[in-house]
Amino acid sequence: MTDANMQELVEAAAKAYIYGYPLVYNLNEATAYLRGTKFSFKAPLNTFGYARELAGPETKFVSPNNDTLYLIAVCDVSRGPLVLHVPDTAGRYYVLQFVDAWTNNFAYVGRRATGTDQARFLLTGSAYSGDVPDGMQVVKSPTDIFIIVGRLQVNGAADAPAVHALQDQFMLESLSGVTAVEKFPQPDARVSADLEWWEKFRVLLAAYPPPAADAPFLTLCEKLGLTAAESPFVTPDATMAQVLVAGQKAGQEKIDEIAKGGGGKPVNGWTSALHLFDYNLDSFSLGTIDSPEWKIADRAVAYVTRAVAARAGLWGNHGYEADYLFAWVDADGNTLMGDQKYTLRLDPLPPVDAFWSLTMYNVPDFYLVANSADRYSIGDRTPGLKSDEDGSVTIYMQKESPGADKESNWLPTPDGAFRPILRAYAPQPPLLEGTYVLPAIQKVG
Repeated sequence: MTDANMQELVEAAAKAYIYGYPLVYNLNEATAYLRGTKFSFKAPLNTFGYARELAGPETKFVSPNNDTLYLIAVCDVSRGPLVLHVPDTAGRYYVLQFVDAWTNNFAYVGRRATGTDQARFLLTGSAYSGDVPDGMQVVKSPTDIFIIVGRLQVNGAADAPAVHALQDQFMLESLSGVTAVEKFPQPDARVSADLEWWEKFRVLLAAYPPPAADAPFLTLCEKLGLTAAESPFVTPDATMAQVLVAGQKAGQEKIDEIAKGGGGKPVNGWTSALHLFDYNLDSFSLGTIDSPEWKIADRAVAYVTRAVAARAGLWGNHGYEADYLFAWVDADGNTLMGDQKYTLRLDPLPPVDAFWSLTMYNVPDFYLVANSADRYSIGDRTPGLKSDEDGSVTIYMQKESPGADKESNWLPTPDGAFRPILRAYAPQPPLLEGTYVLPAIQKVG
């Protein structure tokens, strides 16, 4: 094999890795949730688990929010539909986001999508054609496995008991009474560690097939042995094994490189993720917007974007549900570092129908990091947040306290490089249309 042919195969393997990365990563995280090895809470299949405290540094998950209490359910409707019951939240913001095996957001239930009244919904697989009980709306999943990621607004520690009471009223039950049996496909244990990822992708690809429009990607996967019924990675061809290892490395490097760049052109150092989750092109159920402005039409671009979104913000919402804005650099274009001091002056404040917050993460893990103030986000619901005389808000980002008179507006930074995210829940038109622009983060001193 010539060097040119080898390089061509490695590039093909890198494309296949990027294509499959969200599927493998997503279901790894879902399995970790079921096992209780990833989150501070867990629950069996087809059952909600509830986070009773806001996410903190103990949460080893990419870019968790520190604004809402989560409720999460890993669901399997292969044995029949589920009935979802949601309570009356009396106007309180919440969203249940439905994520398929490939990380596509295919449905929403919540204040924006369906209101806040008590309701019931029938959750089904794509092939379901049975009866729908009276009064229920249908949510169809493109894959039998999917994750419901719920977020309920919390207005400070004193508000937590009220949110706990609401969490307990979000419930799932089998329509037919059949008990779910966990059956995630398992890779062949004989495959060596350096090809383990590819083996995981092979079995998951067979279990959760992509849409028909992905045929060119499946052709690529077939060339690499990923559509074989029996694992070709147990006793692999030496050259192909070399190609797959190199392709995985190249694919991961590309994902990380694009993720660090934010996936778009920065404005004042901020990159908007407004369209980072627009890679779903095929499955639109309740609460989604099926229109061109919320789709990345080129599938190749969409699937690179999907991998980047999984890496930097797994289970993030579409921009019309929540807008996320990332910053990596200050006003001078220099990397944000924990040994420096910075300010961010918000004037005007982010335009939202729900609420906004600024949350601090380390790099490259994108985790919350312990700090002396035990504060990981700051926003319009932060107790004691001070406004300037003109109504603007100045946030102080630094490792040590900026002084007693400014601590109400202090967001502590970690050691080393950091990345804040501004979240705007239920964004208003100026954010959706791009006319609201965040100011640059200013280095102090």
